[in-house]
Formats: sequence, structure tokens, C-alpha cells
Amino acid sequence: MEFNQVIGLIAAFLTTTAFVPQVIRTVRTRSTRDLSLGMFLMTFTGTCCWLIYGLLIGELPVILANTFTVAFSFILLFYKTREILFPKK
Repeated sequence: MEFNQVIGLIAAFLTTTAFVPQVIRTVRTRSTRDLSLGMFLMTFTGTCCWLIYGLLIGELPVILANTFTVAFSFILLFYKTREILFPKK
């Protein structure tokens, strides 16, 4: 494995796993009150574009990182939109 791929995989791992604590907290508390919908919509959309780009150029670090980040972002968006559409009374 080349050095640039190792660096890419390390970067992918760190930036992707940065979402894990927020996803865990959101799933446990079922609260997204303090999360910005705009930020997560932009993150989700941008990450989908990065995933498509990674697939087009065939770069494993880009594909792996963005596949997981899309999934984590989707979970957070699911809870955020559910909270907006069906607020707790």
C-alpha cells in the first residue's frame, strides 16, 4: 500500500469516526434540538458528492470514508427531521 493511501485511510477513519459520538448520543436521547438542520443537510449532500467522486476515481479511502459518513449523516438527519415534523409535546 502506498504512503498516500495510508494517509488517506487514516484521515478517512478519523473524520468518519468523529460522527460516532454524536450519532450514539442522538440515538440514546432521541434529541437533536441543538443540531443545525442546515449544517447536516449540507454535510449529507456534500458527503454524497464526495462518495460519487470517490466511486468515479476509484479511490478506496474516499469511498470508505464517505460511505460511512453518509450513513451517519442520514441517521442524524432522520432524527432531526422526525423531531421537526413530529415535535414532542
